[in-house]
Amino acid sequence: MDGSGKMGETNAASTATLSRRSMRNIALLAICQALTQSSNTLMFASSALAVLTIVSPDMRMWANLPVTMQHLGVMLSVFPASMLMMRRGRRFGFRSGSVGGMIGASCAAIGLGMGSFPVMCLGGLFLGYGIANMQLYRFAAVELAPSQFRAQAISYVTAGGVIAGILGPAMARFTPDLWLPVFQASFVAVIVVHVLVFTVMGFIEFPAVRPEDNSGPQRPLLEIVTQPAYMVACAGAMIAFGVMSFVMAASPLAIVMCGLDKTEAPVTIFVHVMGMFLPAFFTGSLISRFGIFNVMVAGIALLVLGVVVALTGITEWHFRAALGLNGVGWNFLFVGATTLLTTTYRPAERGKAQAFNDFMVFGTTASASLMASIVLEVKGWAVLNYVALVLVLVALALIAVYRLRHPARA
Repeated sequence: MDGSGKMGETNAASTATLSRRSMRNIALLAICQALTQSSNTLMFASSALAVLTIVSPDMRMWANLPVTMQHLGVMLSVFPASMLMMRRGRRFGFRSGSVGGMIGASCAAIGLGMGSFPVMCLGGLFLGYGIANMQLYRFAAVELAPSQFRAQAISYVTAGGVIAGILGPAMARFTPDLWLPVFQASFVAVIVVHVLVFTVMGFIEFPAVRPEDNSGPQRPLLEIVTQPAYMVACAGAMIAFGVMSFVMAASPLAIVMCGLDKTEAPVTIFVHVMGMFLPAFFTGSLISRFGIFNVMVAGIALLVLGVVVALTGITEWHFRAALGLNGVGWNFLFVGATTLLTTTYRPAERGKAQAFNDFMVFGTTASASLMASIVLEVKGWAVLNYVALVLVLVALALIAVYRLRHPARA
């Protein structure tokens, strides 16, 4: 009996140690998420306004092109980044992403100093590689936690964006005027952030790459991505990120066009980013309690409400409320879609399944960010929001059809 009791105590201690280790690794990954997302937020808030300082008036509609190139960089990088991690491990892959972020921010700073729009766009491509790796943090979180805590692990790492919601807008508010040219210090701050992420990654205990992880049974990619659940998850993530990017990329320019001071842009972005990431502390619990699809539908309802608010006025509080609701809606829809996606592939298939999803997501965001400034310049803020509304309703229709055809799964 004594021996049995000691064995039970040993097993309990082992389980507790494993739990603490998982939480430590997830917490460090959340810190990396916070830092990388803060630099991404800083780029969103500053890039278009920085471009306006070096381009002629007839080029204003292309002010978001560096951000679009960043999304294009993400789209082109997700497959190489995911495959590299399958072979060399998460730490090596994530650190290579940090190096890409350093190079991209350096190009942006140098391009601004030279007054070279093409060099700034090149910087966006390299930054895209860094962001492509950041988007894989949520999948790495699943590997750092027991399977029953999958949704919570994704949610907790996503919640690292709360710090980004404070740090990113703060840097966007205080770095632009540190020295001339205006906004160059903002891009230098992004370099520093990626150096910090590179360092923190060294302390995370990622699972070692095992030959059997890549040699198990695999279905063709077409068979994986044509599963109804995969298609709903991928479409939900595409629309969540596409609508969020479409509205967020246009908002700094819209704020200035509507006669508000440019210092309002970081404040609105702060509210938006807090809306994106603050709910992540409990989104996983909501999914566990109410189900993936109910949380995704709640996200759609909030995105619609954000559009309604945006269409009722152009004061600073209309912008803040609309972007805040947009952020919370994104969180519910995107975390729900990501959780659903992780149920659709086998361990050996995760690299290509995750990469294809993010390829589609950031192909959408690349188009959305490019179209944002064009639609805003040609048609205005109201039309832009009507376009966002149509996309959100498409997501609602897809979920509704899936739930009707697969009532047991739903």
